[in-house]
Amino acid sequence: MADRLPLGHVREATLEVKRSVFLARVERVDDEDAARAVVAAARARAPEARHHCSAFIVDVADAQPIERSSDDGEPAGTAGTPMLEVLRGAGLTNVVAVVTRHFGGTLLGTGGLVRAYSDAVALALDGAPRVRPVVRTLVELELGPEEAGRVDGALLARGVEVTDATWGPTVVLRLAVDDPAAAEALAAEVLQRPATLTLAGHQVTEVAVAG
Repeated sequence: MADRLPLGHVREATLEVKRSVFLARVERVDDEDAARAVVAAARARAPEARHHCSAFIVDVADAQPIERSSDDGEPAGTAGTPMLEVLRGAGLTNVVAVVTRHFGGTLLGTGGLVRAYSDAVALALDGAPRVRPVVRTLVELELGPEEAGRVDGALLARGVEVTDATWGPTVVLRLAVDDPAAAEALAAEVLQRPATLTLAGHQVTEVAVAG
């Protein structure tokens, strides 16, 4: 899976080229409607600006990612597509970039526009933290109430994520694990008797990407 910006993360940068000011904003989004809302918000913040160029990539379950870009009045291919290429090159998904241009009176030419829009997005992304989706298996462990607290604490101490606990005549702990077989062996070690884990689906967790 491709990397993402952390939830709620926003990056901004300002680039000036021959008195034209390019204000870049890059945000984490999780669907197409959210991406378009970010573009609309940029327009609302600076209605006097001549261009609000944009690009976004969002994942779709069981389908190819949606990729869209807009030159918003700039010469075709000089803004949105170069911005999209920067997002692709960064290896990111679920991300939208908007660059608002305040015209400075000097024409930049097609090459100058491509560089300016690309550089503005790259500048906004420079040093951005990343997270990566990791799919973990959900399993359930059924045990007696008298041992639930001890087992819960022991599993947590060994790095097992306990996502839920259902209390009744018996207690069911729901665990998110990378390797169900290894988790079953660990549960048996903690319980000091054979343990059986029941599969209960999957969970997507985002973990920080080092560096």
